[in-house]
Amino acid sequence: MNTNGNTVLVTGGGSGIGLALALAFLKNENNVIICGRNLNKLEQVKKRHPAIEIFQCDVADNDQIKKMAAFCEKQYGGINVLVNCAGVFKLFNYTKGTISIEDQLSEINNNFGGPLRMIHYFLPQLLQTNNAAIVNVSSGLAYVPLTISPVYSATKAAMHAWTRSLRWQFKNTNLKVMELMPPMVDTDLLPDKFRTQPLLKPEKLAEEFMIGFKCNQEEILPGQAKLLKTMSRMAPKFIFKKLNEAIK
Repeated sequence: MNTNGNTVLVTGGGSGIGLALALAFLKNENNVIICGRNLNKLEQVKKRHPAIEIFQCDVADNDQIKKMAAFCEKQYGGINVLVNCAGVFKLFNYTKGTISIEDQLSEINNNFGGPLRMIHYFLPQLLQTNNAAIVNVSSGLAYVPLTISPVYSATKAAMHAWTRSLRWQFKNTNLKVMELMPPMVDTDLLPDKFRTQPLLKPEKLAEEFMIGFKCNQEEILPGQAKLLKTMSRMAPKFIFKKLNEAIK
């Protein structure tokens, strides 16, 4: 993929991994649009980086996505790179009593339903270009689930399986389908209990991503994500136990 001259839309671009990826694309001379639910976060990014386009949008809302797709079509003639990064991370312990069903379904609706909606509504724009890419941001936890975040881990495993299927279906087209599978990254999304573990900086993650993006790498596994993939195949019980004993 070309690393410049693209029109890129990054969901969840107001902070964390999404913002780091958006800034990496901006640095490489691309048109960059970010979206998110929190307008204040988006406006703060716009204030610091005026070249970035912002659009308030909840990826769990069909109508808002359709409006954003129409905006991108009118303003830029469509996008050619879609980065699905928006998501939520929640901890659920089913042994501690009743857990809100709404909270559980909301996590599924954002983390998996969101990318599904985005691709549904933006696919026509992506298919009309000769140099297009979908980047789904999942997680190393797609390989080894973290038991204190069971729904999150399940959504990332679903994202991984879905992305592989999409890649196969579009293998004979001009649309590349890539997956960024981060390890634990130092963002506000991460609860404090995780901060005793080695954390990858969002900027470093973005650097490694751009290298993989340029090389059309199908699965980009920065940092310890590579270890999770390898160990999930070589010693699945061992790595499952090791990971979940380290973070309780």
